[in-house]
Amino acid sequence: MADHNDNFTSATSGSTVVEEKIVQKTTTKTDDAKHREEPATTAEGSGTTSSRDTKREASWPSVLFYIHLNILGVYGIFVLFTHTSLITVVFTFLLTLCGILGVTAGAHRLWAHRTYEASPFLRFMLMTFQTLAGQGSIYDWVRMHRLHHEKFRTVDDPYYSDKDFLHAQVFANIRQLSERQEKLLQTVDMSDLEADSIVMFQKRFYWFLYPILFVLLPINAPLEYWGDTVQAAIFVAFSLRYLIVLNVSWLINSAHFVWGLDKNHKQSDSNMVFLVNKSYWPQYHYLLPFDYQSGEFGSYGSGCTTAFIRVFAAVGMATKLQTMTTEAVKRGLTMAVDTGKPIADCLKQAGIEDMSNLKREHYLQNDRLH
Repeated sequence: MADHNDNFTSATSGSTVVEEKIVQKTTTKTDDAKHREEPATTAEGSGTTSSRDTKREASWPSVLFYIHLNILGVYGIFVLFTHTSLITVVFTFLLTLCGILGVTAGAHRLWAHRTYEASPFLRFMLMTFQTLAGQGSIYDWVRMHRLHHEKFRTVDDPYYSDKDFLHAQVFANIRQLSERQEKLLQTVDMSDLEADSIVMFQKRFYWFLYPILFVLLPINAPLEYWGDTVQAAIFVAFSLRYLIVLNVSWLINSAHFVWGLDKNHKQSDSNMVFLVNKSYWPQYHYLLPFDYQSGEFGSYGSGCTTAFIRVFAAVGMATKLQTMTTEAVKRGLTMAVDTGKPIADCLKQAGIEDMSNLKREHYLQNDRLH
C-alpha cells in the first residue's frame, strides 16, 4: 500500500517537471538578466524579453522534409484506392495504430507522466511502437513534453500554447528552439528515464533502430512478402502512414486548441462546434497530468489508448494505474476552500489518500470521474 502511494506521489511530481530546479538555477541570474533584457525590447512589443533569447529560427531541413512528406502522403491517398492490395492496407493500418499507441500509451502516459507502471515486456513493446512513430527517441520526446507542461501558456512553451493551433501544430515543429528554451530544456529532470534501461537503450541506438523499423519494414514487407507495387510500398505504407502518425502525434501538444474550452471565448464563436465536442478535459490534464484516463484528444475514460492500458492491466503487465475519483475531487476542492492552499496541491493530496482505498482492479469498474 505504501509503495502504491509513493508511486502516485512520484507520478505527480515527475510530470510537472521540477519547478524547484528551474527556480534555483534562474534566481541567481535574475538581476543580471533584467539588465540585459530591458534594453532589448523589440519593435513588435515583446516586453522586456530579449529578442535574441526568444527568437526561433526556421529549421529549413525540417521545412523541406515536411513539404515533401505532405506531397507524397497526399498522393498516397490516390495510390491507396488505385494501386494498393487489401493486405497492404491492413498492414499500413496496423503500423499506424502501433505508432500512435507508442506515442500516446508509451511516451505520453507512461514515460512523460508516469500514469501507470509497465512490465519490461510492455515497456519494450511500447518502445518498439514509439520507434515506429518516427518522432525521435522517447527521451527527447518526453523532455520536450515536460517542458511544454511546465511552461504551458507562456512564451517559453516550445509548442506555442500561448498563441494558436497553427503555431502549436505546425510552426513549433519546423522551428529551432530559442536560446532560452534550450537552457530551460537542460533543467528538466529526466532522472527517472535515465534509470530506465529500455529508454536509454533506444536513446543510444535510435538511429540504428529508426531505418530498420520505421523505413525498411513498411517499404520492404509489401514488396518482399506479398508482391505489392512499389507505389503502394512507398506512397502508402511509408509516406501516408508517416503523415498520419506525425500529425496525430503533434496533436498531443496542440489538442487543447481543438477540444478545450476557453473561458474567454464562447463555444459558438467558432465553427468547430459543429465538428468536435469541446470540454474542459484538456485543461484537467494540464492541472492533473498523472491520471491515466485523460485522453490526448479531449476525452476522458474512453478511447483506444485507455482501453489498451486497461487490457494490459487486466493481464498484469500494467500496474498502479493512477486516477482521480469524483469523491477525491470533492474533498480536494473542499480542502482548498478551507485551507486556502492551491487547488492543484489539494487535489493531489486528496488523490493520494483516495488511491490507497481503491481496489487494485478499479480500472474494471464503470465508475469514473464525472
